[in-house]
Amino acid sequence: MAALKDILEGKPLRVPLHPAFVHLPIALFPLSLLLDAASWLIEGNNAGLARGAFTCIVAGLATGLLASVFGIVDYTEIRDDHPAKKTATAHMVLNLVALGLFAAGAGLRYGNLDTERTDAIPLLVSLAGLVVLGYSGYLGGHIVYSDGIGVGRHRRRTRMPERTIVARARKEESGAVAVADDAALGEGETLRVEVNGVVMAIARIEGALYAFQEFCTHRYGPLSEGALRGCEVVCPWHNSRFDVRTGKATAGPAKVELRTFRVESREGKIWVTVPAKA
Repeated sequence: MAALKDILEGKPLRVPLHPAFVHLPIALFPLSLLLDAASWLIEGNNAGLARGAFTCIVAGLATGLLASVFGIVDYTEIRDDHPAKKTATAHMVLNLVALGLFAAGAGLRYGNLDTERTDAIPLLVSLAGLVVLGYSGYLGGHIVYSDGIGVGRHRRRTRMPERTIVARARKEESGAVAVADDAALGEGETLRVEVNGVVMAIARIEGALYAFQEFCTHRYGPLSEGALRGCEVVCPWHNSRFDVRTGKATAGPAKVELRTFRVESREGKIWVTVPAKA
């Protein structure tokens, strides 16, 4: 099952398949509407234009359903606590609504393919579908360019944090809070932890523990998913590098250093100093 999922995500080709296939319905559905409009604007028998619009809709539905398979697989990769999850859910639902509208429009056209011009009702249904599709496309661009979903070109290949660990900030005498079992963090791996409203990444490098802010100071890439190179973490989005010991930015585009936090292992637990809210 994991191998099939990798294929559907395009990993063997090193190219994501969902954005490659969505170009087809995105082109075919507007083309169908242009042919519909032409059937109204051009004098004479335009049955060929009406049939052409129907063909474009059917082809758009077929390629749209194919693209949705890859999109749903990509959707399952977004962690539940990621800010983009809600936007991605809206994007998915709107895409399915748009496909439903175009499918309804195709059904309305099917029995009248030799008409001189497209009937008004299926034309309006297609227009509504295109409006929904356009807004959904905007959301799709937002989750890629603003939220970085699917952008992780520099993600490391070891296990990624599956969830954000929310620790209750009950201060001990030392001012620290236990966030996880020490055994939960392997060499070269990271945890993503929220303490007192501050989200941080904890990494184990050559046996030592380091805690630093989760989000890159450039465009907020999730550093817990970045590659670890010695004592540096590489932002998975734009390749900025930071020294995890000091938080210093060692390679751009980021220029602002990270916040770092005191972390230690004792009594079989990983403890971090409770940070003040930024």
